[in-house]
Amino acid sequence: MINSYFVMDNASEVTIFTLSGFNVIVNYRFTLFALSFVCYCVIVQVNVTLILAIIVDKSLHEPMFIFICNLCINSLYGTAGFYPKLLIDILSTSHVISYAGCLVQSFAVNSSACADFSLLVLMAYDRYVAICRPLVYHSVMNPQRVSALVFAAWILPVGQMLIITVSTSTLRLCGSQISRMYCVNYVIRRLECTVSITTVIFPVFIITFYFAHFLLVICSYFYIMRTCLTCKEERIKFLQTCLPHLMSFITVALSLLFDVLNMRLSSEKLSESAQNFIGMQFLLFPPLINPIIYGLKLTKTILFMLRKTETPAH
Repeated sequence: MINSYFVMDNASEVTIFTLSGFNVIVNYRFTLFALSFVCYCVIVQVNVTLILAIIVDKSLHEPMFIFICNLCINSLYGTAGFYPKLLIDILSTSHVISYAGCLVQSFAVNSSACADFSLLVLMAYDRYVAICRPLVYHSVMNPQRVSALVFAAWILPVGQMLIITVSTSTLRLCGSQISRMYCVNYVIRRLECTVSITTVIFPVFIITFYFAHFLLVICSYFYIMRTCLTCKEERIKFLQTCLPHLMSFITVALSLLFDVLNMRLSSEKLSESAQNFIGMQFLLFPPLINPIIYGLKLTKTILFMLRKTETPAH
């Protein structure tokens, strides 16, 4: 009882976390470093290329491509909170992170994940209006409304995660070991000495809020597919404009689902390496696949932009 009181009394003194997820990579850390470095370079390159292509080509200054541009910016933001620290830790013999650094990384990763979902909902809504209500598309998706929607897609996740992160920073912790290769809010809160009401309420609120996002996308595609079944031209339009978004949405949704299940239902049957991979996939597949999916539609613009940069000055 005295020991328990002593731990509680000194819980707030935790200043450094140990990332135990790195314990299993000692034998192949140089291979993992090389793969992670290449992946991060490719992620940065494909996302920056797509952003520049959309900015350069004025014909792409439309709602859907504005949302895609923000999706790429969000990918750069989320991965910047993960990969630099990961690369340093892989080569290091000490896998620790400060309390403040852990909170910052958790905020970046969590807010990026939520913003991804919000932006994908906007893209689904854009396709719904374009296909189901084409006559009012330009009046509904006007520049002012698009700006307001983009602002909301950023400010809501950032605001939510800011409140949660501030709340997490006030917790009394009775542990300093994080069983992952990076920090996320849920894992930090599991170290709390006594379960607070916010630890129960916040996850329920976030899951409910973004599950509603998921339902909005499903409803949008229900009406889109019902409209597209009526004629061949609409089916072709669906394949051209909706299929890339649907693939992107499925990639993000499955990556998030596996990560959430892994955190909350972590099984002893899964090796630590497998758990590390499941925890990393959201920061690997969507940032890598999304710009490639949408970039295929902008091949001409990207090639033109590359030729322009390669043309020697006379």
